[in-house]
Amino acid sequence: MTALPKVAFIGTGGTLSSVGRDRLDILDYTATGERLEAEEILARVPEAATVAALVPVRYRAVTSPGIGFSDWRALVLLCERLVAEHPDLAGIVIGHGTATLEETAYALSLTLTVAVPVVLVGSQRPISALSSDADLNLVAALRTAAAPDSRGRGVLVVLNDEIQAAREVTKTSVARLQTFRTPDFGVLGQVDGPHVRYYRRSERRHAPGTPFDIRSLDALPRVDISYAYADADGTAVRAFAAAGARGIVSAGLAPGMTPPAEAEALGEAVAAGIAVVQSTRAGSGVVPDTRRLAELGILSADNLTPQKARILLALALTVTRDPAMLREIFATY
Repeated sequence: MTALPKVAFIGTGGTLSSVGRDRLDILDYTATGERLEAEEILARVPEAATVAALVPVRYRAVTSPGIGFSDWRALVLLCERLVAEHPDLAGIVIGHGTATLEETAYALSLTLTVAVPVVLVGSQRPISALSSDADLNLVAALRTAAAPDSRGRGVLVVLNDEIQAAREVTKTSVARLQTFRTPDFGVLGQVDGPHVRYYRRSERRHAPGTPFDIRSLDALPRVDISYAYADADGTAVRAFAAAGARGIVSAGLAPGMTPPAEAEALGEAVAAGIAVVQSTRAGSGVVPDTRRLAELGILSADNLTPQKARILLALALTVTRDPAMLREIFATY
């Protein structure tokens, strides 16, 4: 009999790990405060052991709004350790809450040091719920992490039988199962039962081999997001500058504009030495690198959402403050 591929499962909490009051509790399940650790999740999904030789790894079971840079650094180091301890490891799956899943996925896709596939998985309904998506999402993620074709594609996100690129995917619905979408380009592939099939790949560069090494950092440079709206007067931008921001991402009006008073404040930020990147609140599409932005000294976020532009800008500021180099980084990753 052929040995099953070895896959590590790291549990960080989230809906995937949550236990509600009863099987109909699909909305207020966090009120119980009960979350399962990695080995407890796997025990509730016995089918997982039929698709991979499992290595459960405890981390800490929290809701995803509580996950940020310190966890990204810890997960980079943990993945590094797992690969060193298990030379035959085929892949790693990280269970994660869906609220910030896309941010953790993109941060890891830029900072991981390991070559094995790393897949993030979550669920829209708690593992205790009637018709929960947690069980099958987990199995699909394990199959994806174990698949040889998953190598070299960067960090992947798997929910609802779909495989998405960490850089491109975003959460689009509060409660629907098909919440994770890639608006401009669509899925990389699909998981149909035991079959992991790919149809395209993301062309932007990713880890390992990026210049972004966070393993010894205490924190990332402060980067804030200013959300544009009619009559925005720059108050938020000036407050972020006063708070010590080294970078500001403008979640601008499509196709990447701001009200005049907001633009004035962003120009002041640039003059003060703060790196400013223009994204858009539209959710998809490339912010054009216009003469207007150039005159203000503002960089284009390309097609990154504001939350992902914030991550890339913070990481970029750990290696350079030169505007030309920052522009090249946003065109590369």
